[in-house]
Amino acid sequence: MEKYELIIIGGGAAAFAAACRAWELGVKTALINKGLPLGGTCLNVGCIPSKQLLEVAREYHYCRFPHFRSIRNTDRIEFDFREAVREKDEIVGYLRDTNYCDVITRFPNVTLYQAWARFISPHQVEVDGAVLEGEKFIITTGSRPRIIPFKGIERVHYLTNQEALSLERLPETMIVVGGGPLGLEFAQMYQRFGTRVAVLEREAQLLPKGEPEVGEEMERCLTDEGITIHTNASVQEVGEEGSLKMVDIIVDGKRLALEAQELLLATGVVANTDGLDLPKAGVQVDRQGFIVTDGEMRSSAPHIHAAGDVAGKMMLEAVAAREGAIAASNALEGAHRTLDYGTIPHAIFTDPQVASVGATEEQLRQKQGACISRTLRMAHVPKAKAQGETRGLIKMVVDPTTEAIMGVHIVSPLAAELIPEATLMVKHKLTLDDLLDTVYVCPTTAEAMKLVAQSFKRDITRMSCC
Repeated sequence: MEKYELIIIGGGAAAFAAACRAWELGVKTALINKGLPLGGTCLNVGCIPSKQLLEVAREYHYCRFPHFRSIRNTDRIEFDFREAVREKDEIVGYLRDTNYCDVITRFPNVTLYQAWARFISPHQVEVDGAVLEGEKFIITTGSRPRIIPFKGIERVHYLTNQEALSLERLPETMIVVGGGPLGLEFAQMYQRFGTRVAVLEREAQLLPKGEPEVGEEMERCLTDEGITIHTNASVQEVGEEGSLKMVDIIVDGKRLALEAQELLLATGVVANTDGLDLPKAGVQVDRQGFIVTDGEMRSSAPHIHAAGDVAGKMMLEAVAAREGAIAASNALEGAHRTLDYGTIPHAIFTDPQVASVGATEEQLRQKQGACISRTLRMAHVPKAKAQGETRGLIKMVVDPTTEAIMGVHIVSPLAAELIPEATLMVKHKLTLDDLLDTVYVCPTTAEAMKLVAQSFKRDITRMSCC
């Protein structure tokens, strides 16, 4: 029986961050991975492939629909869907080799097992018939798409994001169930490729966890591109006849029957914990299967930590990597490190992008009883006007007593690039005056940050661009 100081179960960002720390400390480590290849969700079926295809879709879209009247599209623009998928696969393969497979070979104290693992006791796992013993464990097995048991779903060949990244042909029509980040990214991607797309969201707005203004703006932008959107949509039944998928929904009391060549379910995720035999290790999970952890990433078994999606905090690659590093430091060094989730930014790579950090207006009101906020349309930003790109907005949420900036929520083609600045504001509790005393480059899209801060103090429609 092989013995290790640390056993990591999983092969994504959290696992590799933990393995990097174990390598630095010279700890004898086993890394066990099966299912998705090394790199996990983000590299293989998430961030990297979807963003690459979104960029293909964006470039194809603006070739056909330029921003300026002075540019006329007179030549036929061709798009090869299968070549786009092949190009995506090449990029994913390259990054898997360089960022994961090659890296693990440079860690002489880390042994890779490409197999399933399951606990047989608190300190032992079975791997391909062999038993490995570990002093400490970090579970980083990630998540997978959640399939809501709609009536008839067992008889339908539906897609999740994994299959939607590797279709053999471009469908003429598609229904996307779910108006969250993943649903909107795939809806716009395929609409721009040439598919007619309809999005179904059961809540009253798209991106229901975000600010109402953000959801409304995204609905306007996506509708302008031809995407059909149904909010307050309750799926009653799904079916399949020949090459068509049917979805019966109720929207505002009215029953509608929709059909399309493909049905994409973007309805959240569940934890990859069901095959681990966690009760044998004394590890508790919640009702959705996510491992219950404390602030230091420790599970109910003191020698077992969890990081990444499987811990159910924030489903983001950067967060998973940070959690993996923290979990390793806590497990191996007793570092007692934690992570402030309230100051972590997140972004959605639609066009325009959506990015947020900190509290929403409703969250701050519930926490403190009061807040002040302002929303600036990008049409007020000189650079946006000059670029012919006035879609979007920026909303700033402020503590009315201290005037500290508590949350920033952006819709803009550059939202993901702007949000790091807002993250520093929220993290370090900068005030409106701190922002107003800062000189910005002019003209830039980033000036929107200063303009929305100025709108707390004056009527920005009665001032010059400076």
